[in-house]
Amino acid sequence: MAHTKAQGSVAGNRDSRPKYLGVKLYGGEKAINGNIIVRQRGSRIHGGKGVSMGKDFTLYAVADGKIQYRQLRGRKIVEVINE
Repeated sequence: MAHTKAQGSVAGNRDSRPKYLGVKLYGGEKAINGNIIVRQRGSRIHGGKGVSMGKDFTLYAVADGKIQYRQLRGRKIVEVINE
């Protein structure tokens, strides 16, 4: 006879879904209107010309052109530059 009782499974052992955050388009890449550039929590990177921010802090292109990252007064800024 076995002397060890059967073990029950743990109820609270689930994990949350991955959020897939991060930079989606890097500097020099081409963007068209509506392309997601960065998915982030909070405004770690700010939008410049040709970029708008969604309610979940997602940065997306509102113009066609090339992506350019730069720093201005300690802030990271992403812009879409027309060609």
